[in-house]
Amino acid sequence: MNTNTLPRSDSIQELARFWDTHDLTDFENDLEEVTEAVFDRDTTVMVQLSSEDAVVVNEIAKAKGLNDAELIREWVVEKVHTL
Repeated sequence: MNTNTLPRSDSIQELARFWDTHDLTDFENDLEEVTEAVFDRDTTVMVQLSSEDAVVVNEIAKAKGLNDAELIREWVVEKVHTL
């Protein structure tokens, strides 16, 4: 990797090795301001269930080796992809 230029890799390991031996201030002239979000973050949605429904969801999740949130997310993703 050229030590005079910023890395163009998506490899976390390569980037970590590079930044372990370099300082951001060495590249101030190469930096540009970013005004848009760089990373998309997952959105958390709260879902209210009746006590009875929550118990059933919990039982199904346990039977599948998942927690409640993982099961509900699985169901939502399946539904969204079938629309």
